[in-house]
Amino acid sequence: VNIAPVVAGTNGISPIFLTTVGVTGGIGVDLKNWVKKMGEDGKPILNNDGNPILEQKYSVETGTVLTINSKKKKLYSADGEELVDMSASFTPQKTEFMKAGGSYAIVFGKKLQSLACDILGIPLKSAFAASKEIESDGQGLTAVEKIFNANSVGVATDKPLLAGSDVRVKVNIVGSQDTTGLMTSQELEAMAATVLSPLVDGAYQSGCHTASVWDIKAQANTPRLMKFMHDFGLITGRDPKDVYHPMTDVIHKVLNDITVDDWAIIIGGDSHTRMSKGVAFGADSGTVALALATGEATMPIPESVKVTFKGQMADHMDFRDVVHATQAQMLDQFGDNVFQGRIIEVHIGTLLADQAFTFTDWTAEMKAKASICISEDATLIESLEIAKSRIQIMINKGMDNDAQMLQGLVDRADARIAQIKSGEKPALAPDAGAKYAAEVVVDLDLINEPMIADPDVTNADVSKRYTHDTIRPVSFYNSEKKVDLGFVGSCMVHKGDIKIVAQMLRNIEKEQGSVEFNAPLVVTAPTYNIIDELKAEGDWEVLQKYSGFEFDDSAPKTTARTEYENTLYLERPGCNLCMGNQEKAAKGDTVLATSTRLFKGRVVEDTPEKAGESLLASTPVVVLSAILGRTPSVDEYKAAVEGIDLTKFAPPKTTPIDSLSVHY
Repeated sequence: VNIAPVVAGTNGISPIFLTTVGVTGGIGVDLKNWVKKMGEDGKPILNNDGNPILEQKYSVETGTVLTINSKKKKLYSADGEELVDMSASFTPQKTEFMKAGGSYAIVFGKKLQSLACDILGIPLKSAFAASKEIESDGQGLTAVEKIFNANSVGVATDKPLLAGSDVRVKVNIVGSQDTTGLMTSQELEAMAATVLSPLVDGAYQSGCHTASVWDIKAQANTPRLMKFMHDFGLITGRDPKDVYHPMTDVIHKVLNDITVDDWAIIIGGDSHTRMSKGVAFGADSGTVALALATGEATMPIPESVKVTFKGQMADHMDFRDVVHATQAQMLDQFGDNVFQGRIIEVHIGTLLADQAFTFTDWTAEMKAKASICISEDATLIESLEIAKSRIQIMINKGMDNDAQMLQGLVDRADARIAQIKSGEKPALAPDAGAKYAAEVVVDLDLINEPMIADPDVTNADVSKRYTHDTIRPVSFYNSEKKVDLGFVGSCMVHKGDIKIVAQMLRNIEKEQGSVEFNAPLVVTAPTYNIIDELKAEGDWEVLQKYSGFEFDDSAPKTTARTEYENTLYLERPGCNLCMGNQEKAAKGDTVLATSTRLFKGRVVEDTPEKAGESLLASTPVVVLSAILGRTPSVDEYKAAVEGIDLTKFAPPKTTPIDSLSVHY
């Protein structure tokens, strides 16, 4: 573990890495060295795409000497020029972590002191830095403020706390994944922790990030990790005793299923821990270890941005296009990313949790701290019933442990459904008069063609490359963008997406007699449950008909694929190409994918002659592009999706809750 690192970002630090910095007692620096170039009229100068031109305020090239003054809480150049105010990096809590060499001693110290005071029946006089508590004086609460107040531990005041308050909270669900899980197990051993905290309702260890290739490294590490976590008290994708079939289900989909309370707090070892029930935070291996051992986490209550919708979604559009359009319209409305570091409170109450997760998951790419889905009562009940049925399948497979954790989750789901039906505790919603950092209204009427997130690898402005902020309509490419590989998979897709693939193949076969791929199409269902459901509904056999490869768990791949043919590949459930740690597309390829990542080298690496690029789009766009070998025209797309059951969304018809917005 790198203790006390100094980590800097030119445009802030992603929430998951900022959490890591705090756990290790380090210093996080928002350099703010790229600023908008202003004209003589005081307005930003725009480039040909209509985006503000950024210029570097000061250099951070290798060899640059910068000085952090921890007393003045400022960053200076080598010659003493003040560059950045760093007050946010030196709060009392963060400074305490630095002094202690990390957060572990502080977290356990607080827990022990609180427990001792409870046992002795005396008031708590904390020996630690006083928590910042911003009390509400009648102000309405956002959804995240409600969740944090409901789950708070050791709060001195009886009044509700607002955003900016430092809070210890009970954690309900914890997820550990297989690339960081070994570090989590080491940190649990370092804490002398041997058993899961009884405060945790559900905990899961996945094998999804190393699912593509069962190589020597995976064979050595995965069984060892699974045994440790199984013994610790987690439900594990692989059973050390081989009672049930080894499963590589994507962790985020499993966590979304086992979250059975919209008031829950979830911690997971991955930035896409963003469930559509409750509020979920991606975290480093140490924070995951603390959550497993203590059942608690400590963080400030984040500010929220409210996202609502108006208008009507066009029949030929998929909900993935709405997700991308949200980012584009937000940037159009505000110029800057108001989502960064905040909670996105998204009002998509008519969507089931499976479909809503496509939005909450993407909020990692929006640079948000987390997301909360505001659901309607009837929709939430249906989502909980689906979750119950999937948890029951896990129980039937023999995955429950001695503590009957999975059965406990089913019981909690039943209790929550009863609360909603009786009116005792309706679905989570913000209060009237809740205060937001900003409010974004997405106009569905403006979304009339598929939207693609483009890494923009040739942008003359280097700072604009490989972001998720360049959202383009499919017509931008004039049906000329060559596609070398299509990928339908990752945590962004649900069962409906895989059904779309089958439906499109059926339609093309009916019209043309057969299906010919002009580029490889890799399809990876997120979970085994989804495959079982697809088999029962007749969709899997359609995919099998056109597949040139289908995964075989009895003989998994032991070497990574480096070359692809123009056919359909049915890969094992898991992260697959989205993770890019085991298999990638061929170097220099242009990939069109449903996944989340378009970073340089992640899904596809460069060649000396051509930059590899991963563009992100909806399932029907990816499938059609693989068949054509290029991006489609709008007319080609409309014809291809006619009669297809796309993921649809209609805004809730309830009267919107009044709220207060802070000028950004």
